[in-house]
Amino acid sequence: MSERTLPRCTDCGLFSCRDREKDYPGFCTTTNQTDPAELEELDCLYGGDTLDGKMARTAAQIEGRYYCQKTRVEETVLFIQQMGFQKVGIACCLGLVEEARTFAKILKHNGIDFVSVVCKVGGQDKSEMGIAEEDKICRGGPETMCNPILQARVLNRAHTDFNVLIGLCVGHDSLFMRHSEAPVTVLVAKDRVLGNNPCAALYSGYYKRLYQD
Repeated sequence: MSERTLPRCTDCGLFSCRDREKDYPGFCTTTNQTDPAELEELDCLYGGDTLDGKMARTAAQIEGRYYCQKTRVEETVLFIQQMGFQKVGIACCLGLVEEARTFAKILKHNGIDFVSVVCKVGGQDKSEMGIAEEDKICRGGPETMCNPILQARVLNRAHTDFNVLIGLCVGHDSLFMRHSEAPVTVLVAKDRVLGNNPCAALYSGYYKRLYQD
């Protein structure tokens, strides 16, 4: 694959894939990385009776019906209800357990069955996985590790239909998704500096240092 055809949609200003009324740039992913047979296959997948198809259509319906009207919390509840999920798993950070409790109350109020597991489940010390003392937050004493794989296993054993992440650390969320048997959505992306609003660093000129030399 040449450098010219590498997928690089962030370099585009036309977005002809959305409008379909403009010329596609030479490096366009739509024209360089897809073919009619694959697109036809995906049309069948999204239009079919599989879980993938139902999820795709449900997400699109919620977007169309409630565009800029519902919060992400409300959209998550609607998605669970319209998909007919019977049991929802909540995997949360201990630091956001109050937010997780509030979300659990919302699920209960809407008649949705749920189970929940916090990141420190298992109670193992970070030293057990080889973390050095200088890499701990609280040096000189015990410090319990986050255990996202165990969180996923606990919810797998509970046979959840859908799992919701609330504030897992960067990387720990990835591990949870790798090991979850049920589909996963992120309700809260943790940002300890910006009040759990990672996009603030993208909006603010103060963070230009992150991409300027």
